[in-house]
Amino acid sequence: MPVITAPVQERNIDRVVQVTGTVTAARDARLSVSIGGLVTALQVDAGSRVERGELLLSLDPELAQLQWQSAQASVAEARTALADARRRLQEARTLAPQQSIAETAVRDLEAEVARDQSVLARAEAEAGYRRAVLDRHELRAPFGGVITARQADPGEWVNPGQEVFQLVATDELRLDFEVPEDFLGDVGPDTRVLISLDAGSGAQHEGEVIAVVPVADPGDRTFLLRAQPRAPLAEMRPGMSARAELSLATGRRGLAVPRDAVLRFPDGRLVVWVVESSDQGPVAAERPIRTGLAFDGLVEVLAGLEPGAEVVIEGNEALLAGQPLAPQRRTD
Repeated sequence: MPVITAPVQERNIDRVVQVTGTVTAARDARLSVSIGGLVTALQVDAGSRVERGELLLSLDPELAQLQWQSAQASVAEARTALADARRRLQEARTLAPQQSIAETAVRDLEAEVARDQSVLARAEAEAGYRRAVLDRHELRAPFGGVITARQADPGEWVNPGQEVFQLVATDELRLDFEVPEDFLGDVGPDTRVLISLDAGSGAQHEGEVIAVVPVADPGDRTFLLRAQPRAPLAEMRPGMSARAELSLATGRRGLAVPRDAVLRFPDGRLVVWVVESSDQGPVAAERPIRTGLAFDGLVEVLAGLEPGAEVVIEGNEALLAGQPLAPQRRTD
């Protein structure tokens, strides 16, 4: 009987923990206006992809525009008054050495110039404030992403703090998993993570731990594990459900065989077939075993095998004790 075999390995034993989670975005913002106003135009809708700084919504700017123009006029008036005061002060300082003007008059003009400078500074600050208010009649995207919800319509009055859009970044995605608190001390940056997306092909992808929040949820008795795939996955979208396998070190070594080598019977027996030497050559021999943890396609063997034995992993479903074999070692 041609069979494929693999050796019994002595190796570090890991515990595999299955967890479920969700794809989340690093930036997920509920946008609102910073001043109250009447919506005059919407440039985007749910599903729109936007870039950072792109215009999303406009409020009626008429009153703010008039206030800014008034503030600009005040700035111009203050500048003119300051220029006139400086001119008169310069003339007075020219006449003072000739005693054609009293020294107190020069001091009064200096004080007038100082007052006009303060008036101009105050007018410029007011103009800056009115310009800022006017600019806030436009809501722009704080980062690039996709608009996932719109909560305002043209003609509607909106107030600060009222959500008008939800914006989700799609360029920095990660996966958040809820892990039982029993494993809090075993999970770290070096933990091996295999990720699969429920809406994808089901294939597993290597991941890496980027954060562990060591605070357990008192309701679910879980803590947050945040991971990301080592290579970008084009099919990842915010809100997708995902699964992960965490390989946690147990700190002990033991024997392990490939999962395909273990045969399970309805009565609960677990056996493997091993290759033994005989006068006729290699033959099959059945070995009852006791197993432990399963991990990385392997099964821990607690009893029934010795290191270095060759177990059958293909062609072992219909073997008989003492049956001659043509074994071939698996090469992968």
